[in-house]
Amino acid sequence: MAQFGIEHEVAFLRADGSFADWTTTRFEEFAAIVQHLPRYESDYPMLRIGDLGIKEKRWYIEGYERYDHSGQYLTTAPKGIEVRTTIQPSIAAAVAELSTSFAQLRQHVLAAGFEPVWISLNPFQTRFHPEPPLCPWEQARRASSPEKQTAEISMLTYGPDLNLSFPEFTPDRCVDAGRKLTYYSPWIVPFSFSSPFSEGQRWPGYSRRTFLRTGARPAALVFLADRAHLVPSQPSLTKPARIPAEDGRIEFKACDSCADFRLYGALLALVKGVVLSDRLSGRALTPDRALHQHVARVGFDDPTVCQQAEQVLAAAAEALADDPDRAWLQPLHDLLARRQTPAHALIAAYEQSGSIAAALRGSYLRGGEFAAAVGDRPARW
Repeated sequence: MAQFGIEHEVAFLRADGSFADWTTTRFEEFAAIVQHLPRYESDYPMLRIGDLGIKEKRWYIEGYERYDHSGQYLTTAPKGIEVRTTIQPSIAAAVAELSTSFAQLRQHVLAAGFEPVWISLNPFQTRFHPEPPLCPWEQARRASSPEKQTAEISMLTYGPDLNLSFPEFTPDRCVDAGRKLTYYSPWIVPFSFSSPFSEGQRWPGYSRRTFLRTGARPAALVFLADRAHLVPSQPSLTKPARIPAEDGRIEFKACDSCADFRLYGALLALVKGVVLSDRLSGRALTPDRALHQHVARVGFDDPTVCQQAEQVLAAAAEALADDPDRAWLQPLHDLLARRQTPAHALIAAYEQSGSIAAALRGSYLRGGEFAAAVGDRPARW
């Protein structure tokens, strides 16, 4: 019996239409919002709080942590707020909890003068420069893991961690699942593409996030308590479990953000099916960066991408067989049949308004309609 969780990063516009990142927004502004959100004692020990206590709730501030010369925490340069679910026994339960938590967050951020917006890459900033420059202690910390070495990329990106675990899996089978997801990632991610802007203008593709991120950073991560099964790689495929609840967790990290959280349900079902499929024999230790970059540009416009995605989707559906989670795959069949990605809705809004900020406003409210907005018939969700 699989277990599921979703971590969803949220970007914001300020009331004046500026994008809320470290150049316009202070950590304390987001902290004041999180302070008003509830803490559920039953969430623990399922959720990791972390040494700094920033991740105390289902909502916490995402950003780049800053330290002084002695390693004392100073502040965080913010990029947004993450919403995470507790461990759930079904995809439906994970999607439902994320929807409820996002609604709670939205209520408080609107009252504080921010609007949550659906986008997977900062559409204006091209690079994160820590100010002041990193001190020697921070430089040493940065060099301590492959992911810390590329943390500047994550300051520009917004995306989900789609988490699943199978209590019956051995550590070796968990690692094999991570290698399989890493190999098939290029054919999974187009179903989520939603970052068609960069440097304040339309980017000639569908996922600038994928183009910049995947390969430099992982497609999948596997957390294990038994360090003997950790596999060295750059970027990492495996990491030590930081709390017992993380042991055996398989995180798929390569998808773009989704505005309709039911699409996360579809993607979780796809990931589950890929893991369980006996027909998919490909394995990779690290993501194919060049292939991800090609797919990020062309999406389903390329017949080869469509063919590969269709084969992976069919294998996942076959593996799920009579599993009720197979029904979650239908939106992916619909998108593939229309050769559309979620990015098409953002592109259409931008072409109508001529403004990225205008295209982003109301994007979460429109998110549930994206399939119908880019097709000639309603989505069968």
